[in-house]
Amino acid sequence: MARYTGPVCRLCRREDVQLFLKGDRCFSQKCAYERRPYPAGQHGQGRKRRPSDYGQQLREKQKVKRMYGLLEKQFRGYYYRAARMKGVTGENLLSLLERRLDNVVLRCGFGSSHAEARQLTLHGHFLVNGKRINIPSYLVKAGDTVEVVTGSRAVQKIVDSLSKVDRSPRPTWIELDKENFKGKVTALPARSDIAADIDEQLIVELYSK
Repeated sequence: MARYTGPVCRLCRREDVQLFLKGDRCFSQKCAYERRPYPAGQHGQGRKRRPSDYGQQLREKQKVKRMYGLLEKQFRGYYYRAARMKGVTGENLLSLLERRLDNVVLRCGFGSSHAEARQLTLHGHFLVNGKRINIPSYLVKAGDTVEVVTGSRAVQKIVDSLSKVDRSPRPTWIELDKENFKGKVTALPARSDIAADIDEQLIVELYSK
């Protein structure tokens, strides 16, 4: 499936927020957003104008889309699926995005960024309830167990990532067994479990037009 392959630091600078797209680099002094917190390009440091309502909605959608490493067609599909579900559409959308297998791999600490978690998933390094799954968009359910394949527990990327898992807080809906390379989804993610600064209502307003 298609994915963005260009420079990712410029995405953080464009959205004016740190999206943590490069793993360890985002926590170091090399972080491009920390050094240059303005959009890339010759007009990046120009006078900022107050965005229109549409501009605010678009930027929020782009931010969340890039945060989870999705392209427009994929993201739009998640929105329409969320709109058909019972409950609040915006909260349903975020819950679906959080339940993606590549995101759960990242939240468990088996990968340092969404791109790395996606790659590790595609290469078949994880089991879901004992079955090998290599589909990043696979949606986990409450009670599912995600673990590293026994033969992959020496993969350096996974080992390095797990060694730094306490660097950021873990979601309350995931229970990690670090010693056994295993994570359990104890519940479906609620809106209060998602700490990222997201105004999902702006996304709903954008797609509702």
